[in-house]
Amino acid sequence: MFKKFNAHLIIFCILVLTLFGCNKATLNKDSTTADKNTDKSKAEKSITVLNYGKYYDESAIKKFEKETGINVKYEEYESPEEMYTKYKSGSIDYDVICTSEYIIQKLISENEVQKIDLTSFKNYNNIDPEILKINQSFDPKNQYALPYFYGTLGILYDTRYVSSKEVQSWDCLWNKKYKNEIIMENSVRDSFAPALKRLGYSINEKNHKNLNEALKMLQSQKPYVYAYMVDETADEMIAGNAKMALCYSGEAATAMDSNKYLAYSIPKTGSNVWVDSWFIPKTCKNPELVKKFLDFTCRDDIATANFDYVYYASPILSVIQKQDEETLKNEAVFPSKATLSRCEIFTMQSQQTTDYYTDLWMQLKAY
Repeated sequence: MFKKFNAHLIIFCILVLTLFGCNKATLNKDSTTADKNTDKSKAEKSITVLNYGKYYDESAIKKFEKETGINVKYEEYESPEEMYTKYKSGSIDYDVICTSEYIIQKLISENEVQKIDLTSFKNYNNIDPEILKINQSFDPKNQYALPYFYGTLGILYDTRYVSSKEVQSWDCLWNKKYKNEIIMENSVRDSFAPALKRLGYSINEKNHKNLNEALKMLQSQKPYVYAYMVDETADEMIAGNAKMALCYSGEAATAMDSNKYLAYSIPKTGSNVWVDSWFIPKTCKNPELVKKFLDFTCRDDIATANFDYVYYASPILSVIQKQDEETLKNEAVFPSKATLSRCEIFTMQSQQTTDYYTDLWMQLKAY
C-alpha cells in the first residue's frame, strides 16, 4: 500500500512539474511577446528631432511628451552644413528637422522633403503671414517648411571701444586696431557674407573669381580674428573677451540683456535675413506624430516659452502681440521692415558651387 502510494505520489509530482514547466514556458513566451509589443509601441509613439543647439526649451519638450504620450529623441548640430551631412549620411532616420532656408531649398530640390499642409494645423492662423511670404522665396506655396525663428546677421559690439558710426560699414571687421578682438561665425556662408557685401557682391555670389576675392579678403582679416564661433559668441562678448562679433540678431539680443555696454548693428550696405524652419524629411516614419509636434510648437504658450528661451524673432503673432514697445523696437530682436528691405535671404547653391565654398572655407581655416 505504501509503495503504491509512493508510486502515485511520484506520478503526481511529475505531472505537476510538467504542467508547471509548460506554464512557465508559456508565461515566459507571453512575457517576451509583451516586451516586444511594448518596444514596438514605444517606437510607434516616438519621433526623432534634429535641431540647432540651444534652440528649443527643454521643459516644452517634456510638456509635449506628457500631453501626448509621444517620446521625443532630441539631437543637436552646430551649422547648416553639418546638419546636411548628418542627415545625408543616413545613419539615423530623422522625423523632423529645423534648419536654414537654403539647406531646405537644396533638400527640396533633391526630393528629400515631404509636403506639410500648414492650413490643417489648429494654430495655423497664429503664424505671421509676412514671414510665410519670406519663406516663399524658397518654398513658393508654403507647402514644405514651417517658420520657427527669423532674424538678421549683423555686428555685436562693445560700445566702450567701438563707435556706432564704425559699425555702419562692414569695414570695421578689418580694422587693424581690433587685432585678435573680432569673433567671426564658424559657418562658411555667414563668414563670407561680410566680405562679399564689402566687395559689392551678393551674399549668394557664385562666380569663382569673385569668391576668390572674398577669400583673400577673409585671409587678410585672420590676424584680427579672436576665434570662429557659434554658440559661444554671446558668452565671450558678455565676458569682454572680444570687441566685436559677427553674429545672429537673437544671439546679440541675449548678450545685450546681460551686458549693458553691448549693442547691435546691421551695416547700411545690407546683410542676410534668415528664417529657420521646420521640415519633414523623407526618412520620417511618423508624419502624423510630427504634425502634432509642429502644431504644438505654434501654440501660444509653447511659442512664448521658446521665444523666452532663444530670444530670436518669433513668427507667432500672439508672441509678438505680448511684447512691449522697447522689445519691438529692438533691432536685435525684431528687425524693422526698413532693415529687412536691405537684406538678402541665402539661396540654394549648386553642388559645384557648394563644394567650391567648402574648399575656400578649408583654405581659410588652414591659412
